[in-house]
Amino acid sequence: MSNRWGFQDLGIGVGLRTVHFGEILGQRPAVDWFEILSENFMDTGGRPMWVLDQVAERYPVALHGVSLGIGNTDPLNFEHLGKLKDLAKRTKAHWVSDHLCWTGILGRNTHDLLPMPLTEAALRHTTERVRQVSDFLERPLVLENPSSYVEFAASAMPEWEFLTRLSEAADCGLLLDVNNVYVSSFNHGFDPNAYVDAIPADRVVQFHLAGHTNKGTHILDTHSDHAIDPVWELYRRAVARTGLVAMLYEWDENIPEFAVVHAEALKAKPYRDALAVAGSKEAAVGSR
Repeated sequence: MSNRWGFQDLGIGVGLRTVHFGEILGQRPAVDWFEILSENFMDTGGRPMWVLDQVAERYPVALHGVSLGIGNTDPLNFEHLGKLKDLAKRTKAHWVSDHLCWTGILGRNTHDLLPMPLTEAALRHTTERVRQVSDFLERPLVLENPSSYVEFAASAMPEWEFLTRLSEAADCGLLLDVNNVYVSSFNHGFDPNAYVDAIPADRVVQFHLAGHTNKGTHILDTHSDHAIDPVWELYRRAVARTGLVAMLYEWDENIPEFAVVHAEALKAKPYRDALAVAGSKEAAVGSR
């Protein structure tokens, strides 16, 4: 199954991080693609932008943001969106993503991805904002499910229902972070398999995987380690539904050398290869 927009399967990627700039430019590692943190480059120039230009010239890239605040009640920031649109054009980004969350109020940015109230009113509000952003960017916005640690008492539906209905009403794409599904399922006590099974497969254009920190009573989404086996199993389950779409490994704290991060990302290859083989066998049977 392919996504509804025909977004390309970019393969297995990693996030572009400053500690790896020298190695990436000097050695040109055989990574399929890079994910770019939008805010790191929207208001900068000099060497960081020069590096980004070199990377975007050599590799496919996609943009990923953390401050759009699609669930905010403040008006949309079209100055921010203009910079984002320009960066997407400059890098020839395959898609632009951010998080299903709110980030502040009355012009104050908390610099955190705050959980949404999962209500009918919030769904209507967010749907209209997603439509406006997609229209402005001239491409469908892609939204990621966040990890969370608290929930609103007023929430009237599970997050997977909210995301499903939002993606259909606003006609947006989804970035399914299976580590975030696992983290939130532990913190809130729901079945992560039910979440993965409920997401509309044809709207998933990318996956995230990452490591986390288990504190016993709760899990923190730290992106600071190797992913655990249950997270990889969730990825296997999800990609069996979606077919081959881009996968990216996130490592944002205690970042090791590039080869270690890339090796962790490449753990996705057997899952992808098995899916490709299964698809080839089905095609062969169908052609008889």
